Amino acid sequence: MAKDLAARFPAARETLHAIDDVLGLSLSRLMFDGPEEELTATHNAQPAILAHSAAVFAVVAPHAGCHVVAAAGHSVGEYAAYVTAGALTPTDAAALVRRRGELMHQAGTERPGTMAAVLGLATADVEAACREASSNGSIAVAANLNAPDQTVVSGDPDAVARAGQACRARGAKRVIPLKVSGAFHSPLMAPAAHQLHGALEQAPFRDPAFPVIANATAEPVREAVQARRLLADQLTAPVRWVACMQQAARLAGGEERARFVELGPGKVLAGLVTRIVPNAEVVSLGTADEVATFLEAA
Repeated sequence: MAKDLAARFPAARETLHAIDDVLGLSLSRLMFDGPEEELTATHNAQPAILAHSAAVFAVVAPHAGCHVVAAAGHSVGEYAAYVTAGALTPTDAAALVRRRGELMHQAGTERPGTMAAVLGLATADVEAACREASSNGSIAVAANLNAPDQTVVSGDPDAVARAGQACRARGAKRVIPLKVSGAFHSPLMAPAAHQLHGALEQAPFRDPAFPVIANATAEPVREAVQARRLLADQLTAPVRWVACMQQAARLAGGEERARFVELGPGKVLAGLVTRIVPNAEVVSLGTADEVATFLEAA
């Protein structure tokens, strides 16, 4: 997707090349041509997602012609949200995200963890299963609250396995192990969060031009000092995506008036939004064709 985007839109190409320069590596070439196993490594995948989102934004922002009331991003996507709000430049965000990925990988190496997606069970039941499964210093938590009946569990492998069994006993339709290098958005990421806080404090952060809804609290962030703190907290806190999208709809004046525009690879978030705020309009901008169609209508 990114290769075609860069070929057709100079602003996307310039953004990707600027990120390459600040990182000191050809991330764009890795995004274009792989190899996949290298691209999907945490320290590469996170800045690649950020770069793709920033490249799309660079193309559509001058032509969007709409009033933005708020931005939000899922996990690493929260950094892209701050780019859209002018709080971070794409290059500063990419450097932070690269460091974030390195720290998360390191934390996962020092204390190996895992994650599993639970489908077809209410979040409250998943949280109860996690409490039941956590014992003797082994932890499982509800980490990604993606939809009312889709929650990701994170923590120590044995506790996550017990939580999965408890979720099945409570009626979960499926429990799917995820291929990850650590227990993200759980207390196991505390060492990474501590070091990331230092990097965030040194980054040139500005107050966002419009509110960015924080994963950790589902509340609007309007000041740089608060943004820095919550981005560090995000590594050990759950991604409250359901509450984030409900908050965004409220800021837009209600579901019927809300228009969500997803910037970046894939349509996962658009699919979640339609389940959380079903009466809202949702647009995905990831491919060059989607961007071109959006610009024609702008």
